Amino acid sequence: MLMEFKNEALVNFSLPENKAAMEQALAQVATEKGKHYPLVIGGKKINTEANITSLNPSNFKEVIGTTARANVELAEQAVQNALEAFADWQYVSPKERARYLFKTAAVMRRKKFEFSAWMVEEAGKNWVEADADTAEAIDFLEYYGRQMLKYAAGMPVAPFVGEENECFYIPLGVGLIVPPWNFPLAILTGMTAAAIVAGNTVIMKPASTTPVIAAKLMELWEEVSLPPGVVNFLPGSGSAIGDYLVGHPKIRFINFTGSKEVGLHINQLAAKVAPGQKWIKRVIAEMGGKDAIIVDSEADIEDAANGIVTSAFGFQGQKCSACSRAIVVKDVYDELVAKVVAKTKALKLGPACDHTVNLGPVIDKNAYTKILEYIEIGKSEGRVVAGGSKGMETGYFIEPTVIADVDPKARIAQEEIFGPVVAIIKADNFDQAIDIANDTEYGLTGAVYSKNRVKLEKARREFHVGNLYLNRKCTGALVGVQPFGGFNMSGTDSKAGGADYLLLFMQAKSVAEKL
Repeated sequence: MLMEFKNEALVNFSLPENKAAMEQALAQVATEKGKHYPLVIGGKKINTEANITSLNPSNFKEVIGTTARANVELAEQAVQNALEAFADWQYVSPKERARYLFKTAAVMRRKKFEFSAWMVEEAGKNWVEADADTAEAIDFLEYYGRQMLKYAAGMPVAPFVGEENECFYIPLGVGLIVPPWNFPLAILTGMTAAAIVAGNTVIMKPASTTPVIAAKLMELWEEVSLPPGVVNFLPGSGSAIGDYLVGHPKIRFINFTGSKEVGLHINQLAAKVAPGQKWIKRVIAEMGGKDAIIVDSEADIEDAANGIVTSAFGFQGQKCSACSRAIVVKDVYDELVAKVVAKTKALKLGPACDHTVNLGPVIDKNAYTKILEYIEIGKSEGRVVAGGSKGMETGYFIEPTVIADVDPKARIAQEEIFGPVVAIIKADNFDQAIDIANDTEYGLTGAVYSKNRVKLEKARREFHVGNLYLNRKCTGALVGVQPFGGFNMSGTDSKAGGADYLLLFMQAKSVAEKL
């Protein structure tokens, strides 16, 4: 009997046996660094002359691995193989498709430390962040498998005398999965699992900065004997193959997580009907945020400071849900700033493989350069009270940076930085704080710290974000508990990890038979 869904427990690394297991996994990963991974199209391994090289952001002289790099011809081959696999996969029973997810979750659970170790080395996640990523991937597999079993019953319909009526869900077709690098296992697993358990086949085009983790997931799909062509592994650049696949007449949907600019480009390109296309393509997009934590004059200041620092600097601020604005009512502004500064300065910056580290590196040179440029902008738009400089030169290290006295309209208060930088803004009162929080093109996550019930209820009504947290940090949504997705330019509010997410990958068919 299948047990009810329960979130995967996080690893307690203070226990010697868990610390030893992680160290052993990191040692194993070290022996595999530099390995090459081919494309996988229709179950066949394909190598190319051009490769993608993945570097360790904690030590950019170290190669994590290489993957083959697809071109347009191989992208077309992937589409055709996915179409061929769809002919059979769409008729596999939902129960059988769900069992593939449950088996994958079980194997991933056994290899939990290994997957986390790869993320430490390739993505620069510290041990805790990497473990949370792996746990979330397991959650997606378990949760979406169970949700598919519920949808297998179809849509309830009213009885009608003299007829047999039913409404059931069928898959869409071939989809393109374009995941981000910041949750290279969890989000990639969730996006892919949701599509295939609903009966679709997919082309998995991983982020070029974290392709090895994606290759390890592809190996896992193969290990559980997923039929060839259901998932096709196709690393390659967005300009070379991404646009081609988005515009392809046989691609039925695009599931994307990434920047606003790329998401809007995909949405625009997908809206154009190509010759031979028979449907309106679906775009499921999660596109980032400029998330705020409001601190009221009646808040627990210690708790609020902890929430800001954790939300702003977890995984170096490289989360679409990260706190990049702290909006503080003036009565408690100075006290809050002082606490945030003290807690920020206590954080340890260093290589992600060091289990004592709070912050590792940012992902690559482009991110490193962009974030440092924003810090320079911030120095002219506010007062740097913590950080503001580079870290060690061996990797892409940037000090956790707090910039106080920032105007709500400043660039660092409006533009997504995606790094360890938080702007602190002073508000005259709680009402103004809400107005400032809403005054951005994004609407993903937000948090409010207050002991006043009236103010919390006002935030429930008026703080316009897809995920609102009251008296807690604004990161760390749990699958099945806090369905995740935002408003406005934060995306299509697809609510990953929610009960209606699978509907995005299916269509309802109503059948009536006269008796």
